[in-house]
Amino acid sequence: MLKTAFLVLVGAMIGWLTNVLAIKMLFRPINPIKLPLIPIVIQGLIPKRRSEISKSIGEIVEREFVSMHDIMSRLMTEENKSEAITIIKEKILKAVEYKIPVLIPSTFRYKMISYLEEQIQKEAPMILESTIDSVSGKAMEQINIKKMVEGKIDDFELEKLEEIILSVSAKELKHIEWLGGVLGAVIGLVQGIIIRFI
Repeated sequence: MLKTAFLVLVGAMIGWLTNVLAIKMLFRPINPIKLPLIPIVIQGLIPKRRSEISKSIGEIVEREFVSMHDIMSRLMTEENKSEAITIIKEKILKAVEYKIPVLIPSTFRYKMISYLEEQIQKEAPMILESTIDSVSGKAMEQINIKKMVEGKIDDFELEKLEEIILSVSAKELKHIEWLGGVLGAVIGLVQGIIIRFI
């Protein structure tokens, strides 16, 4: 009975310790360590595969979450377009009104401004639409969300990244550690039972 209890305890310790080490080795060691005499280099999984991970995250973010097309369509809603036309119209009319010589009669000035306002209201939506298409086309060529995300992750300090991940998932990681202990204890118990009947 004492032997079985000992095996359960040892199994629990090994299971718990293995999971603690596995979690630590996600990040540690950050820099590669070459073992003497044997051709093995030890490095944490995330530091070792950092470039692949950042590339994959960049691709997922762009494909699944946000693309330049999504950003442009959110920016250029009908409400925003209407607001842009109103601002453009106001600026042009103010500039024209300021430039019209004082000698021109007010009735004629008013008719000129009214005509200009009418033309802007009529032509501005088409001009704005073609400008948006041109600008968004260039933006989609020049702005690469995948590369931006990839660059941000590559520039991020691994210690800081480790701190964030561990603080966010501390509870779940503790459960994994304890689960390792429980599984180890179960294995120890099974071994104890087998030894007892052999």
